[in-house]
Amino acid sequence: MRKMKKFTFILAIFFLLGSCSEYQNVLNKGKNAEKYQLAVKMYEKGEYKKAISLFEKIMGPYANKPQMERIQFMISDSYFQTENYSMASYYFTKFITNYPESTKVQEGAYLSAKSYYLAAPAYSRDQEDTYQALTAYQGFIDKYPNSDLIEEANKDYAELNRKLQFKDFEVARLYYHTEKYAASIQAFETFNEDHLGSEFKEDSFYYSFKSAYELGMKSILSKKQERISEAILSYNKFKKNFPESEYTKEVDGMGLKLQEELIELRESLSTISQNN
Repeated sequence: MRKMKKFTFILAIFFLLGSCSEYQNVLNKGKNAEKYQLAVKMYEKGEYKKAISLFEKIMGPYANKPQMERIQFMISDSYFQTENYSMASYYFTKFITNYPESTKVQEGAYLSAKSYYLAAPAYSRDQEDTYQALTAYQGFIDKYPNSDLIEEANKDYAELNRKLQFKDFEVARLYYHTEKYAASIQAFETFNEDHLGSEFKEDSFYYSFKSAYELGMKSILSKKQERISEAILSYNKFKKNFPESEYTKEVDGMGLKLQEELIELRESLSTISQNN
């Protein structure tokens, strides 16, 4: 029994070495037809990295040949399967551009968008891939509204859009936390113009008001009346849009302080004016 196991193990090693030897020999010395056949074989077996190496070798020789349609899709998918999403998106985009009538074009269009989606970084970093993913998904949704993949595409699109909204929201909120209140007010105003109906709308109005409050209360005398008046307008805007907000108690307290400060300020300015 032991001899049989040992024999089987040795046989497996020889088979593996033979397979590696065949792959290396074809990769380095094989004819283009042999590379193509082995690349397809490696792809179908799920050995995607080996398939990529072989496909890369024959991209030039097979340019403008019938096999190129299949090669472009398989190398795109191989990069996708190995989680190299930047290369996958590049090749899938080329595939759908070069072969718009292909039976694989719908799948390619979806996987192109999915590749950008999976390559998109956290909200705190550069969002170029996110914007490209949104464009690709929008193109897919518009062109294939009845696709079996439309639900997944819509879900990914919504998630990417939320990521961009959150990034813009966090930038504006960072201005508030670093006490750059004028910049915060402007950033939240832009946010609400760019993202109508955002799930962060209530929070954006809340922090915009808090920024206006801090800016008014901490202003120098010559600018204080105007800025407090603007903060009161911001308070009224928040109350109108969110009459039952979880922030109501805090916001109402701040609004009352603004009214009291404005009355006191006007009295002080009136006294100064009379004395002059």
